[in-house]
Parts: sequence; structure tokens; C-alpha cells
Amino acid sequence: MSKALIEDVNQKEEKLNKGYDGIICMGGEDWWYHNRGHYDMQMMREFSKDVPVIYVNSIGTRFPKVGEGKVFLARAMRKLKSLSRGLVKVREKYWVLTPFALPGSVGNKLTSWVFPLQIKMAAKKCGISKPLLWVTCPPGVKVMEKLPIQGLVYQRTDKHEAYPDVNREEILRFDQILKEHGDVVIYCNKQLFDEEKNQCKQALYVDHGVDYERFVAAGDNKEGEPADVKDIPHPRVGLIGEIEEYKIDRKLFVEVIGRLQEVQFVHIGDCSLPDGWCPYANLTMLGRKEYETVADYMAACDVLIIPLNQGEWAQASNPVKLKEYLAVGRPVVSAPFPELENYQGVVKVAKGTDEFVQGILQALAEQTEPSSRRQRVEKETWEEKGKTVLRCLEELGVKYINN
Repeated sequence: MSKALIEDVNQKEEKLNKGYDGIICMGGEDWWYHNRGHYDMQMMREFSKDVPVIYVNSIGTRFPKVGEGKVFLARAMRKLKSLSRGLVKVREKYWVLTPFALPGSVGNKLTSWVFPLQIKMAAKKCGISKPLLWVTCPPGVKVMEKLPIQGLVYQRTDKHEAYPDVNREEILRFDQILKEHGDVVIYCNKQLFDEEKNQCKQALYVDHGVDYERFVAAGDNKEGEPADVKDIPHPRVGLIGEIEEYKIDRKLFVEVIGRLQEVQFVHIGDCSLPDGWCPYANLTMLGRKEYETVADYMAACDVLIIPLNQGEWAQASNPVKLKEYLAVGRPVVSAPFPELENYQGVVKVAKGTDEFVQGILQALAEQTEPSSRRQRVEKETWEEKGKTVLRCLEELGVKYINN
């Protein structure tokens, strides 16, 4: 498939006139059950202020395993629920599509013909005939040969090949095609950008933005604490985001919780770890919350943490929650990752359990003013990030044509 796809992409590239009338985003998440703070969702929200956008929920890079038990069932049920929605207009000029698609070799064969057809039909309904294709999930490259695309953006904000249980060789093949033929490849991790920029036609470093006003307002609100947090005593240490083995250093997190029995740890988000993974009673897991309320949960904590895994995927990432934490204004303690070089003085970087415990205790004792943390991110809004990308595309001759 790779050779044929490359040949077809080359032909399409020669035909491009670079004038697009809408954006089709092959998303990395599912709008209906993932946090809506992700890079691609936020960028599409900004673009949809002027440009029609279809956000295509992730087609996935791996097939869930029945052996995952409850996790498998939960993922299967939420995807079926998402599928039942079809095409939905979520705000002016912004639609969300959940196409029928299955990952893996068998799934590819079953859905290769119907998947692009669904996108074409959705585009027609939304008045998009000359789309700019924005690819977050590498398998999305497969629709290129079926769509009359007028430009290509590859969002390389995750190392998809480093996800567990994926076909690494296939993902890297898609990645290569996207780098070679994308009008621009966007990175949010500077180290990954530096490593790969010479592999791209045009590479652009644009790190995550933040809904600055939303998170500042939550941090300054002294009255509106979420009801399910009120009975949890202080001090509270919060972790926001999915807990998965490849994302979070489970050993570190559990050891820190065990060492700080006088501290209450609060987790907001999904968790794929098996039951009983943490034996301590001072961890309260409140589950996934709507994006619009996440800032309130951050603000309800005294310290916010990022016990990031030190593996390949995590170290090439740049967690969206970091800037959100800083905008809320609470002290932040994090395990090391390359992007933290840009946050010296506003984030306590902790290597190992001892340093992490000490970092939390120091942050609780100091309770410094939020001003320096907020100053670091006050100009890093999603609006500004979106403008940066559009300017780059326009300079490359890829322009929005308002019909």
C-alpha cells in the first residue's frame, strides 16, 4: 500500500492550487469522550471562528484487546456510543464526525472503501469542496488519495509509534509520507522538532496554548469549589489527565502517595490501570470531567503534579496541562521532560521519589503568589497559536478562500 499511496500523493501534490474552503481534521482523540483541551481540538476551535471545520474522531492506531477486561469493555462501549452520533454540528462552522473505522490489518480492509466515502459525504453537507487536510493520527494519511485536498498539515505532537500495541513499522511508514508531503509539519516538543525538522518539507515549532482567562478566573475564584471535592481535606495535591502505564510513572506516583499520608491526592481523568493499583486511602479518583469544569478542579488543589513516565512516548510529549496548571496559579511539581527547560523558576523539577516528595512539601510550605507562573503563560493563548499556524500556511501559499 505504501508505494501506491506515495505515488498518488505525489500526483496530488502537483495538482494542488493551495486554496482551501474548509478544514478536515483527522483527529487524535474522540470529541465525545476525551478531554477537549487537546491540541488538535483547540486549534480547530480557533480556526472555526472563520473557517468551516470537520473534526473527524480518531480512527485509532491499535485494536483494543479482549484481555484488557473492563478497560476493553469501557473503550468498546464508548466508541459505539460515539459512532451512533454520526455527524454533529457542535458550534458555528464546527462539525464533529465519528466515521465507521476499525484499526489493525483486518479493520483496514473492512473500512478502506467506506471511510473516505463518509468523509466526502460529511464535507458535502458542510459545504467543503476543497479541504485543507490536517492529520493528527498518522493512519489518517490514507484518506489523501480519496479527497480533493488543497493542502496538508501534519500535527506531530505525539510519537504514535511509541504507543503500546501498535504496528510500529506501519505508523512510521505513514509518518514518513506525512513528513515528506506535508505543506507544514507542526511540533510542540522542541527536542523532537530539532531531531526531525530536516525530514520535513517545512517544520514549525508551535507548542501548546492555554485558555488563559478561563484558568486564571478559576484560580482566583474563592467560592465555587466543585461539590465532590468539598469534603476532601487540605492539603490537596492534584493530578489532571489520563492515567495510563505509558504516560504516568506508576511506581513513582504510588510511592509519593504512600510517603505523604497526611496529604490528600486527587485525580481527575480516566484510568486504565487494573483495580487495586494504588493501595493507599489518601488517593481520591473522581473520574473524567467535562473540559469546562477542569479548571475548577485544578483550582481546588494546593499543589499540582506531573509524575510523567520516562519512556519514549512521554519524553517526546509536552503535556497540555502544564500551562493550564500555571495559569490557575498553583505550584507545580513535575518529573523531568525536555520541554521543562522553558519553565525554569516556575516548575519544581523532581527526579525520583525523594525529590518529588520534597518538592511537594516545599510547595505546600511556600504557597507563593501565582503572578510569576501566570506571567510565563499569559501570552501563550490558543488564539495566538492558531494565528501563528495560519500565518505560516499563508506564507507557503496555502490560503483560505471564503466562498
